[in-house]
Amino acid sequence: MSIPISHKFHAKPTEFGGRTYPSKAQARYAQELELRKRAGEVLFWLEEVPFGLPGGIKYRLDFLEFWANGEVHCVEVKGMDTPVGKLKIQQVEALYPVKIEIVR
Repeated sequence: MSIPISHKFHAKPTEFGGRTYPSKAQARYAQELELRKRAGEVLFWLEEVPFGLPGGIKYRLDFLEFWANGEVHCVEVKGMDTPVGKLKIQQVEALYPVKIEIVR
């Protein structure tokens, strides 16, 4: 008998477009990006983009978006903030020329 693994913040894995996202919020955001892509606003996006941090730590950005107007957006979908998550975002912004947008 296998015991289902639950997420520490009770996020529900959700599938969209043949991919399973760790939460309903991330799946909804991916769906929104797909609609924007069909509308011609977004060219494409990357998911789980790693940023190296001191001490060999990696921060994985949820979405790196490339828009038709030439803009590039770094987006993190959050249901709940944690002190460690906030710290990692601050470190990424200090080390790299990016601004991370938080979407709820």
